[in-house]
Amino acid sequence: MSKFRLAHLGLLAALLGQAAPVFLGASTAYAADTLRPEVGTPLKAAQDDIKKGKFKEALAKVHEAEAASGRTAYENYVIDSMRASAAQGAGDNETAAKSFEAVLASGKVTGAAQTRIVQTLADTYYRAGQYPKAIVWITRYLSEGGDDPAMHALLVSAYYASGDFARAAKEVSAQVQADEKAGRVPTEQQLQLLQSCALKLGDKAGYLAAVEKLAAYHPKKEIWTEILNKLENKPGFNDSRLGLDVKRMRLKVNAISTASDFMDMAELALQAGYPGEAKKIIDAAYKSGAFGTGAEAGRQKRLQDLALKKLDEDIKALPQAEAEASKAKDGNALLSVGYEYVSNGQFDKGIALIEQGIAKGELKHPDDAKLHLGLAYLQADKKAKALAAFKTVQGTDGTAELAHYWTILTNHPLN
Repeated sequence: MSKFRLAHLGLLAALLGQAAPVFLGASTAYAADTLRPEVGTPLKAAQDDIKKGKFKEALAKVHEAEAASGRTAYENYVIDSMRASAAQGAGDNETAAKSFEAVLASGKVTGAAQTRIVQTLADTYYRAGQYPKAIVWITRYLSEGGDDPAMHALLVSAYYASGDFARAAKEVSAQVQADEKAGRVPTEQQLQLLQSCALKLGDKAGYLAAVEKLAAYHPKKEIWTEILNKLENKPGFNDSRLGLDVKRMRLKVNAISTASDFMDMAELALQAGYPGEAKKIIDAAYKSGAFGTGAEAGRQKRLQDLALKKLDEDIKALPQAEAEASKAKDGNALLSVGYEYVSNGQFDKGIALIEQGIAKGELKHPDDAKLHLGLAYLQADKKAKALAAFKTVQGTDGTAELAHYWTILTNHPLN
């Protein structure tokens, strides 16, 4: 027997169990909760049909019972109960809903059975596409102590389907907050619905917040690509200064994949004075198969040779650059030399110089320095210090967003 049929039988048993029908034969005297033969006989046959999954046949027999004149309140209750179960099984949502409402109005159903009918009505109206009515019954179910978590999700879906995106967003936001407070991970479906509501409402901040939660709880390359695209298109974003920083994050989330992407990033690293970083980018390109084949293979090899040459020169020149940076009045040169050491794999030495540069002050871009200190700590596998450094970044030109995104990615890395 299918779960679908079992559900109808279970509900029917719950309905009739509180006032079990007595199917009488020929008699002249009837108790208050009994069925006369002209009502009871077709209803008994309908009950048997429901057990067999013959819902349309059951509906016909219920109609036969309903044709009896002078029906008692109890007979009407059993008729409505049987018709509700049969109609639901037959997929006649409108008839099922009206019958269930009549059952509730009879006053013969209380407790758990009543709660179950209220839930069934909510689900029935939702499947029938009558979302405002579904909302009424879902709300009643929850207000009466119904504890099925699926009904919370159904309420959000009903608000959304009815076009009330503000209420849908409010409900799903409450669910997400409750999950977070309880230490549970919000579902991807919840967050996607929150994202969709914000989009429908034109709520750009709400949309971005939803996308960021998706990046935190269900990280994917596509989500991070959208986030970084939005950052680069944000008014006031300094692409000329922070372009390499964005690409560093793109590389971390596997969003640097084409030969052109790798080429652009490696060239930016070389221009910034970090040949060690450029070498790592080029190595990754060859490892991925993006470099080494096709018409651009020669150019790619020349870029690799240039990076190696610059790296060799860089290693030889760094001690002198460090000495000169230490004598400078401001800390800008120390920052650059320090990050060169980091990109060459000398993490502790590089981090110490970056910290000295920040302490010396008079920096052109203080928030860049703090952001890069955080990145240096990450490369040195010092997660706690990296997160602490990211918290100090306050720039309005994109640096604060990058620090925020590195914080999310550090706490919720891609698999």
